[in-house]
Amino acid sequence: MNQPVDIAYPHASGKAVRTLPEAFQATAAMHPEKVALRTPGDIQTVTWREYAERVEKIASGLAAIGVGPRDTVGIMLTNRPEFHLVDTAVLHLGAIPFSIYNTSSPDQISYLFGNAENRLVITELAFLAAIQAADTHVEQIITVDGPATDTVTLADIEANPKQDFDFAASWHAVQPSDLATLIYTSGTTGPPKGVEISHLNLIAEGVALHPIFEADFDDRIASYLPAAHIADRASAHGLNMIAGIQITSVADPREIAAALPDTRPTVFFGVPRVWQKIKAGIEAKLAAEESPVKKALANWSLGVAKQYAARKVAGKSVSLPLQLQHRVADTLVLSKVRHALGFDQIKIASCGAAATPAEVLEFFLGLGIEINEVWGMSETTGATTSTLPGDLAFGTVGRPVEGVEVKLADDGELLVRGPMIMPGYRKLPEKTAETIDSDGWLATGDIAEIDDRGFVTIVDRKKELIINAAGKNMSPTNIENAMKGASSLIGQVAAIGDAQPYIAALIVLDPDAAAVRAKALGIPEADMATLVGHLEIRDEVKRAVKDGNTKLSQVEQIKRFIIVPQAWDPGGEELTPTMKLRRKPIAEKYAGEIDALYADPTDDRVIDMSRS
Repeated sequence: MNQPVDIAYPHASGKAVRTLPEAFQATAAMHPEKVALRTPGDIQTVTWREYAERVEKIASGLAAIGVGPRDTVGIMLTNRPEFHLVDTAVLHLGAIPFSIYNTSSPDQISYLFGNAENRLVITELAFLAAIQAADTHVEQIITVDGPATDTVTLADIEANPKQDFDFAASWHAVQPSDLATLIYTSGTTGPPKGVEISHLNLIAEGVALHPIFEADFDDRIASYLPAAHIADRASAHGLNMIAGIQITSVADPREIAAALPDTRPTVFFGVPRVWQKIKAGIEAKLAAEESPVKKALANWSLGVAKQYAARKVAGKSVSLPLQLQHRVADTLVLSKVRHALGFDQIKIASCGAAATPAEVLEFFLGLGIEINEVWGMSETTGATTSTLPGDLAFGTVGRPVEGVEVKLADDGELLVRGPMIMPGYRKLPEKTAETIDSDGWLATGDIAEIDDRGFVTIVDRKKELIINAAGKNMSPTNIENAMKGASSLIGQVAAIGDAQPYIAALIVLDPDAAAVRAKALGIPEADMATLVGHLEIRDEVKRAVKDGNTKLSQVEQIKRFIIVPQAWDPGGEELTPTMKLRRKPIAEKYAGEIDALYADPTDDRVIDMSRS
């Protein structure tokens, strides 16, 4: 595919920037004393002046050990300021930095580094054992958090610059068509594919997001999703370089809720599970309120918020009495909840990477936080469609962002074209040709609908649709979301039913919600397996499934299910690092349970919805 090269980001400095180094240099020069990077509590802070100075030192030090244009550099780091420092430095050399998930095993590291052909990896001490156990051709390991045997520290790199290195000439030589990173897909159906992302792609994504985010130096974002995922690389790292948004790095993604009051983000992106867990946390805190008056006031306020949001979503007018009640609820409770969450200054809240239950979107809308749904892929450099503030279209992923065209293939597959479409998959020309046609249309693999207003609705993955024994096509995601939206206790659902007479499911408890229930039941030390067998837990899940079924057609409804006695962890056998279901491994691992769901219901694990 021939990509256009005249895309430029309208930088606040007045310059038109076409590569990430150009964008970074223009940004860093504007407000050198402002903080660019930080960690919660300001344990670490890096101003734009310090950022620029260290990028030059690191780039010179890397050049001294042989890193140059088009070289690949592996990065395996938690979310920390050093990631931005080293990644940006590598970009200034015309080299290609790429991140891998911190959950990667030695075998996975061997595959990823073999495909990328990097001779260098920048990491931290916690991941050394996995890297050193991998079968790779890595010649140099750089650690950012202290010395170790057979490694060089980042401090050593900075202290030993290349003599006569022309830093300015190096980054000026970078071209829009040069690769800026590799994004390795999660691999739900096979080995990860290396998505090649150019400077042009990321600048085009910045141009597309500019009317939506309008981010600048006064904005703040939390970086907690893996840098190996396009969402964090584009929305945090990219917006930081091209628009000056301040990044708070949260090393442990499980701590994001605790970090938000410190960050006070004005821009926040979360996958559906993050928003679901924040919602569950609010509900658990209110349930634990000991004051009857405060509890009653909170319940009343949330009830008003729910009525208010429901009318807004339905496109109905809000009566004056309900408007007044909502204002009172907001003054007394809802605004305080937003402040406690750290969302009192939020301008743009987004959700993507998977379908979001409508109940979650409605809950936050009533709370005063409108979540905009986005859709995109690694292959499209992130957000490709988006709803906009005030343009409610729940159930859709909005309209195409600036510069993007969409259409449907004859079978309903969504096709996308635009300047943020990847050049191709690394070392997979045949797969690239299968995915992007000669006219530049990328086949997304998603079955979609486009309404007369241009709003896109994702039905499901083309290869994941359930076709039952009667030939009925169904979306497993739709079924699964109906269940997850019915109770915070349900963490994951895998709908089963291909070539079967009815839909069944494997259900996994949410560990945090399960811990709250365990405490309420007087068994705070109970493990997941014990809770799964507890009658009250089973009954609560059954009620949730019954409630979820009411939102589905008869043929889509779950007839039988089993509660799995273990949690499913991101990056594990059942979930990708971005929490997508690995359906084939699940089917193989739980073959016995799936057989039981379609056998005579004599297995004690099987909960039959036809029985009261």
